[in-house]
Amino acid sequence: MTDTTDAGAAAATATNAPWTCPFCALLCDDLQPDPHGPSLSPKACALASARLDELRLRPAVGARVDGRAADHAEAIALAAARLGASRQPLFAGLAGDVAGARAVFRLAAASGAICDAAGGEALMRGLRVQQDRGGFTATIAEVHARADLILFVGSWPAARAPRLLERFARGRDHQPAVVALGVDPGESGIEAVLPSVALADSLPMLAALVAGRRLRQPNPELQTLAERLHAARYAVVVWEPGQLGEQGALLIEQILRLLVTLNRETRAAGFPLAASGGTATANQVFTWLGGLPLRSRIATDGVRHEPLRYGADRILSAHDADLLLWLNPFPGEPPPATDLPRVVIGAPSLAATLGDESRTVFLPAAMPGVDHGGHLFRTDGVVLMPLHPLRTTQLPTVAALVAGIAAKLEASS
Repeated sequence: MTDTTDAGAAAATATNAPWTCPFCALLCDDLQPDPHGPSLSPKACALASARLDELRLRPAVGARVDGRAADHAEAIALAAARLGASRQPLFAGLAGDVAGARAVFRLAAASGAICDAAGGEALMRGLRVQQDRGGFTATIAEVHARADLILFVGSWPAARAPRLLERFARGRDHQPAVVALGVDPGESGIEAVLPSVALADSLPMLAALVAGRRLRQPNPELQTLAERLHAARYAVVVWEPGQLGEQGALLIEQILRLLVTLNRETRAAGFPLAASGGTATANQVFTWLGGLPLRSRIATDGVRHEPLRYGADRILSAHDADLLLWLNPFPGEPPPATDLPRVVIGAPSLAATLGDESRTVFLPAAMPGVDHGGHLFRTDGVVLMPLHPLRTTQLPTVAALVAGIAAKLEASS
C-alpha cells in the first residue's frame, strides 16, 4: 500500500485544532505546527521541528513479503499464517498508542507470545526497584507548582525532552534552583556537581550524607547538596532510566533511599523520565489488561511475568523464540538483526532498515499523533493525552493491522 497525503485535507483537519506532540514522553499539547508542512519552528521545540522535517521526506512504501512488493491482503494473510505456525513468538518494540497496545495484547493472548518493549531493560530497572521498595513520584503539574529545588541525576535530557525544564518552570513567580549531579549540562544558570565523577561513587555518598551518616572523607560539594536537599520545601530528583547504564537498578535504588530519608522531615519526589515512542503506554495497557507489566508471556491460560528471562535480547540470543513480531510506527528504532522469521509493523522508513528480507513480512503503519488520533500515556504515568492528526493518509493504524492479523489467525484455527 502506498502512502499518499492530501495536504488540503490535512490542513483543514489541523487548522485551529489542538495538537499533542508524540515525539517525546512529555506529550506537549501547546505547540502549533503549520499544517501545510507540517512544520514547526525550532524555537518552539528542536526535537519536534526535526521530526516534522523528516516526515516531509518520508518514502512511499507499501507492504512487502520476503523482499518483494505485495498487496495488503497478501501480507496480512502471510503474517497470520507464519504466526499461526509459530510455537513461541516474541512480540517486541511495542511502540504505539493505546488502541494499538490493546490490539497487540489480544493477539499475544491468542498466540501465546512473549512481550517486551524496545528499551525494555531500562523500563524493567525502574519497575523492579519500585516493586521491591515503592517510591515517591510527582506529576509535571506538581513539579511546576511546588518544586523549589530540581536535581537532575546522571544525564541532561535536553536532546530527548527539550522542553522539560520549561514545563517545570514556565510562568512561575519564583524559579526553582536547578542542579545536575554527575553530568555537565553546559547551560547557564544550572549548577553542575561533580560532573566528572562516576555516579556509582557520588550518588551513594550523597544518599549517605542525606541520611546523616558520618563519612571519613565527605565530599564538600555533596555535603552542601545534601544540606540544600534537606532545606528545600519540595525537592524533585529527575533521572532517565535509559541513561543510567548497567548499574541503573542500583542507582535508582539509591535515589529512592534518598527520597525516603528526605520525606521523613520535608517533602521530596522523584521524576523518572520515560523514553519516547509509546513503550510506557504499552506497559500501562498490558498491566491493566493482564495484571502484570511487560516482559510477560500472554496466553489463554494466564499471564506469566519474568522480568529477567523474558528480555527480548536474551530471548533472541538464546533462540527461545521462533518468530519475531516487531512493532514501531514511529521513525527510529529498527528491528534487531535475527535469522528468525519476522513480521514488522512500523513506519514506512523502517523498510530501509530491514536488511535481509528473505523471511520478513513488512506492513507500513500510520503514525499516532501525526496520521491519526489516539491516546498516549505521558511520562508521569497518570495522564492519558489525546492525540490529533496533522495530515491524512491511506496507511492503516497499528490497531487495524494487528486486528487484521488476529482475524485471519482466528479464521484459520
